[in-house]
Amino acid sequence: MTDYKQIMRDGIWDNNVVMVQMLALCPLLAVTSTATNGLGMGLATTAVMLTSNIVVSALRNIISQEVRIPVFILLIATIVTLIDLGMNAFMHDLHKVLGLFIPLIVTNCCILARAESFASRQSLLPSAMDGLMMGAGFTLALVVLGGVREIIGSGTLFANAALLLGDSFSFLDMQLLDHYRGFLLMVLPSGGFLALGFLLAGKSWLDHRQADRALVAAKAARIAAINAMDDEDDLAGGDRT
Repeated sequence: MTDYKQIMRDGIWDNNVVMVQMLALCPLLAVTSTATNGLGMGLATTAVMLTSNIVVSALRNIISQEVRIPVFILLIATIVTLIDLGMNAFMHDLHKVLGLFIPLIVTNCCILARAESFASRQSLLPSAMDGLMMGAGFTLALVVLGGVREIIGSGTLFANAALLLGDSFSFLDMQLLDHYRGFLLMVLPSGGFLALGFLLAGKSWLDHRQADRALVAAKAARIAAINAMDDEDDLAGGDRT
């Protein structure tokens, strides 16, 4: 039986594309000068990952093992081309900002990796869930990294969201720090490396803290079980007396 909860946890946290697998770092660092750019790139990548997993899973019994990798790449390239054309037509401003990195989604290792390691071996629904959650985890990393860089770098959050993503996203555009002159380093590529390092350190700290809590809980449960056994032995001894 498929554990969808574990698939969700793997995609968003335990096996996150960026924070654990350390894949797709080129677009991560290149487009995350703002949270808006990160959100746009993340949604585009999620759409590609979801669609490619569905298509690969649907065709897994037709595609022979000898040619599966070229076929997967061809399918991913086709999906990316369609999404690239769609973004150019309906989100032209965002398309201009992201530029070459949209076609380069084809070379994103995590998409081919999930198609090969998961979608080609699983049925349609688990594959779709895996693609969606892996994309959501990637988008989360992009938005968090872009948000941190944008706040420190310019004092805004989701700047130009309405212009890039449409009027329905205008509520995201916020000016957090008035009369803020900005911190140029965080907008530059070097700032992306610094922010990524702190992001990875934060995840590591949270994982260790969760592991420590689980260890303390396991020890407490073990002590409680030993005490319960001792109480049973005492009661049994009293009955025999």
